[in-house]
Amino acid sequence: MAVVSAGVLAWRPRPGGPEFLLVHPGGPYWAKKDAEGWSIPKGLVEPGEAGWAAARREFREELGQEIDGEPVPLSPCAASGKVIHAWLIQADLDVSVIKSNTFEIEWPPHTGRRQTFPEVDRAGWFDAATAAIKIHKGQRPILAEAVQRLAG
Repeated sequence: MAVVSAGVLAWRPRPGGPEFLLVHPGGPYWAKKDAEGWSIPKGLVEPGEAGWAAARREFREELGQEIDGEPVPLSPCAASGKVIHAWLIQADLDVSVIKSNTFEIEWPPHTGRRQTFPEVDRAGWFDAATAAIKIHKGQRPILAEAVQRLAG
């Protein structure tokens, strides 16, 4: 059975075209990665949890904000060994300050020291062309479908 992840691709209208909300993973592995290092806010769907409920929960956990509105389901895509279900939703949130949950890992490796890092260290709004460069390559189909739907 495939691992299922659910997420939100928030967008907001701007005069030059829509902007999309992406988040940057926290922790040392992603610290210096920008291109292909950003993601939609997403996470694993818990057993018995509905996909949209999981997407909203993950959004809240990663950004510290609620997401409400009319979600538009996008086509699922496979990325990093998971099937990602995403919903497109219009929102205009201030992401200059986020409150992300944290995770703990051994860092540096093989030292026995444990450090805590935010799951998301920053968030930003990007035009479609910039978002296409920043978003993880496995999530590009999500962004491409959103851009196409908003253009139609």
